[in-house]
Amino acid sequence: MSIIELENVNFQYKGSSDGSLVNVNLNIEKGQTVLLCGASGSGKTSIIRLINGLIPHYYSGDLEGQVTVAGRDVKKVELHELAGTVGTVFQNPRSQFFSVDTDGEIAFGPENIGLEPKEIKARLNDVVAEMNLDEILGRNIFDLSGGQKQRIACASVAALLPDIILLDEPSSNLDFDSIELLRGIINEWKRQGKTIVISEHRLWYLKDSVDRVLYIEQGKIAKEWTGEEFEALSEEDVKSYKLRPVVLEEELLKAFRGESESSFCEISDPIELEGFFFSYTKHPYLLFKRRFKETDGDSLNLNISKLNLPKSKIIGLVGPNGTGKSTFLRCLCGLEGDCKGTITVDGTNYKGRQRIKICYMVMQDVNHQLFTDSVESEVMLSMKEKDEKRCDEILNSLGLGDYKQTHPMALSGGQKQRVAIASAIASDAKIMLFDEPTSGLDFLHMEKVAELLKQLTEMGTTVIVSTHDPELISESCDYVLGLKHGKALYLKKTGNDF
Repeated sequence: MSIIELENVNFQYKGSSDGSLVNVNLNIEKGQTVLLCGASGSGKTSIIRLINGLIPHYYSGDLEGQVTVAGRDVKKVELHELAGTVGTVFQNPRSQFFSVDTDGEIAFGPENIGLEPKEIKARLNDVVAEMNLDEILGRNIFDLSGGQKQRIACASVAALLPDIILLDEPSSNLDFDSIELLRGIINEWKRQGKTIVISEHRLWYLKDSVDRVLYIEQGKIAKEWTGEEFEALSEEDVKSYKLRPVVLEEELLKAFRGESESSFCEISDPIELEGFFFSYTKHPYLLFKRRFKETDGDSLNLNISKLNLPKSKIIGLVGPNGTGKSTFLRCLCGLEGDCKGTITVDGTNYKGRQRIKICYMVMQDVNHQLFTDSVESEVMLSMKEKDEKRCDEILNSLGLGDYKQTHPMALSGGQKQRVAIASAIASDAKIMLFDEPTSGLDFLHMEKVAELLKQLTEMGTTVIVSTHDPELISESCDYVLGLKHGKALYLKKTGNDF
């Protein structure tokens, strides 16, 4: 029996061609788990929005055809009428939070539909037990890690007991451990008989969970597989569809699980790091700040006494959320003034804030580092001496030439990221640092980022990229540096020696 039906659906967003749908016909049976895959902008999220009613009740545009969910015509029912039937977990869980504490967020949905306090409490207790959330109850949502926020978002949806659960890029900002927890949540919902529809770029963690896989291309359902057929696809077949791998190399999985053995390969003519100690817990002082030391031990968020890194290579920085990857990058480039470490490059020492001269960091949320009113001005801001010709060359190489007079905030997320990379190139930094540059990107755009990183090393730049993306490591990185509890655990070559 079909619980979701799309018949001859055509949709065009008002003022935009991205995400449009063309003659989509889709029947999803009750209890099925369906994966939507394909490039960004192909229409996956639009299908999710049709099922939960955001199209046409929130996102306006021209909609033709019939959309029926649990026997109801989506065009004729109000959004709140679908709330008890369809629950949605968005890519960024912060966008769907209404409370500041975890308990209140889980209880919000049942409260909002007017359930009795006794029933609300019962649902809260059931969801907490099912999803093992005891350790994050009573917490401020804004103090949680990305994975913990995603678990709370899932719990708030589950508390409404919907028959249909939709997930839009749920793993894009999660580390490996959090993805494993998400997989467990999805399998539990599947066991309960929920109908689940997932729009996703990362495929490996879902291969054992999905019943059907739909490949969306230019607004159409271009291909369909059963779960078994999809898992059996060869690596060449998967790449031909510009999809991320379905199966990951075992050594990569070990690295992301933190199971790799501690070892450091020999580096000739290295970049030398020394004395990188840092803690977010500040020590009281009277006249002079107390410097962090290796003997501060477990109180340190970063504890690296000495480390040699290869020059003009791409180094993948891996480790779970909260292990110190972003702290390491911030300390390297001098953003954390209390870290007094030294970088030695080609015999020259760079101490403290002097490190800013040779390092440039592209943040995960690039909105924090875009300051001017045009793309051209943004790139010129990073130049020691303004050079319009070189600025044009950089922008053209990144496919941004047509946007030089556009305000950066008017660009898409991927375009903003390329503007930040353009600024990094223009700065002539010896060491470029990237914090999660491929989160939420499809395979094609991940490949483009990988190619950009390779181009930087060809220019003599050393690239350190913090990532939860095994595919990026496989595609581009020459070395992998593992961090655990703020300490360097290993540095290994990728490829045959990894």
